[in-house]
Amino acid sequence: MTAVVSSTDAIVEKVLADSTSVVVAGRRRATSSRRALVAPVDGRPWTEVAIGGRQDAHDAAEAAARALPDWSATPAVERAAALRAVADELDAASATDGWPTLVTRETGKRLAEARAELGLSAVYFRVMADLLDEQQERVLRAVPGAVHHVEPRPLGVAAVLTPWNFPVSIPARKIAPALAAGCPVLFKPSEVAPLSSMVLAALLDRHVPAGTVNTVLGEPADVVDPWLAHPDVQVVSFTGSTWVGRLVAAAAAPRFLRTVLELGGCAPFIVLPDADVEHAVQTLLVAKYRNNGQSCIAANQVFVAREVAETFVDAFVAATERLVVGDPLDAATDVGPLAPAGDPARLAALVDDAVAAGARVAGTRASAPENGHWFAPTVVVDVPASAAASRDEVFGPLAAVSTYDDLDEAVAQHRATGYGLAGYVCGTDVEAARDVSRRLRAGIVGINTGTPNYPGAPFGGLGLSGTGYEGGPQGLEAFQAWRTTAVVGAAVS
Repeated sequence: MTAVVSSTDAIVEKVLADSTSVVVAGRRRATSSRRALVAPVDGRPWTEVAIGGRQDAHDAAEAAARALPDWSATPAVERAAALRAVADELDAASATDGWPTLVTRETGKRLAEARAELGLSAVYFRVMADLLDEQQERVLRAVPGAVHHVEPRPLGVAAVLTPWNFPVSIPARKIAPALAAGCPVLFKPSEVAPLSSMVLAALLDRHVPAGTVNTVLGEPADVVDPWLAHPDVQVVSFTGSTWVGRLVAAAAAPRFLRTVLELGGCAPFIVLPDADVEHAVQTLLVAKYRNNGQSCIAANQVFVAREVAETFVDAFVAATERLVVGDPLDAATDVGPLAPAGDPARLAALVDDAVAAGARVAGTRASAPENGHWFAPTVVVDVPASAAASRDEVFGPLAAVSTYDDLDEAVAQHRATGYGLAGYVCGTDVEAARDVSRRLRAGIVGINTGTPNYPGAPFGGLGLSGTGYEGGPQGLEAFQAWRTTAVVGAAVS
């Protein structure tokens, strides 16, 4: 364990000392273009990162194409062993300070959440290794005199495009199945939190052949366009906004690339009349404020049955006001700063819009540091459907609450958004809650839980929330094609 911990700490030190975001065929590249990284906690630049351009992106795609024959031919047992070795290092690193602190510094999430993110990332690699072990060629003997062999094959090179809010676990849930399937990876991390992702890329380079994972950070057009045009790139997996997802889908369409698009969300959180109010409040605190509210599956539209509305709102507002806003490295902190510099102003505008539409601020904004990207958790109640905070993705510690008399109307308001990523239902009658969950337009639903995701189960959205699946066998198959070979001959029985 000590040796593994030391190795991951050494990777962090190396990335910080030589913060280039271009690694092609296992070699770090010095580039002339640089970008400042700003710490959310104080709003000040704290380092720079070297970024790449079109030539770097082209060279990365060529390196991945060269790696494709060997990696796709590597026995499944060896690919699975590499994934498990990565998982072991991630688990060990979650107990150190180096990598989790870097994640916290770049994103503003609490240190405990950064550690949990590394642990979750390990699970993605381990689950995909297990699924690869379990995946078998199917042999069909339905036609007399013939045998049909059905086997999975890697699609080709995979382009992986990831956001800043989970700079390790979101790349992990894409890269792990791609590597398991036999697909070399082209990895573009977010420009907001690239160093945390670069540590993952460097760790991967320790366990897979050079060129199997190639990483380039740069302007999207300079990096993504050459990748999606390259003939060996056959699948693209993107997590980000619905607006950018449309651009990725349009760029992938001419070559009919396989696409996995995990886009925006506007998750409903429905409190039924029979809900345990205290438990529902605790569930919403997690579903709303986890990761500073900057999660694609965060609760967005909070619908509370009138029978419990007054008690619930009072308890939730009180719990929100008790949250400690402060340094995310401090164990006493509940909510840290937001990563993008413009997000506090964006959230304040959503509050103003809701109030102008007839809502009221029920929660007193807690005090927050003067410098940095801070927005104190805020509860707005009686939010009408017309308010942007109720119909669009909030992506921050702002809770928009409304009371319903007719559950059908609440469900209709949810479905009218066009999103379909996640949803939540709280109620003591679990079967009744499940009935409500089936009416939601959502790829994943939490009943009496604010953390419904699990790497062994599929995760994907509907409508404006995207297409395709991550996690579970469906996540592995996103990077695979199926080939059927029919055999007729004397040896067939």
